[in-house]
Amino acid sequence: MAWVLLAGAIIFEVFGTVMLKVSEGFTRVLPAIGVVAGYILSFGLLGLALRNIGLSTAYAIWAGVGTVGVAIVGVVVFGENLPWLGVVGIALVVAGVVLLNFAVPH
Repeated sequence: MAWVLLAGAIIFEVFGTVMLKVSEGFTRVLPAIGVVAGYILSFGLLGLALRNIGLSTAYAIWAGVGTVGVAIVGVVVFGENLPWLGVVGIALVVAGVVLLNFAVPH
C-alpha cells in the first residue's frame, strides 16, 4: 500500500508542477488552486508512504520520477525542446534512483 501512496504522491506532484506552468505566474485562479491542491495532496501522500518506505528511498523516487514525469509532460503537452543532453540527464536521474534502491537496504 505504501508504494501506491508513493505513486499517488508522484502523480499529484507532477500535476501541481504542470498547474504551476498553466497558472502563468499565479495569474489564473483555477490552475493556481490546482498548484496548491496538487502539492498538498502530494506531500500528504508522501508523508503517509514514509510510514513504510525509508526516507532516502521514497524521496529519491518521488523527486526523480516526478522530475522525469514533468520533463515528459513538458515535451509532449507543451512542445518544449529536449536536446540529447537533456535526455542523458533524465537517464542519469533514472539511473540514480535505481542505484539508490539497490544500495539502500529495505
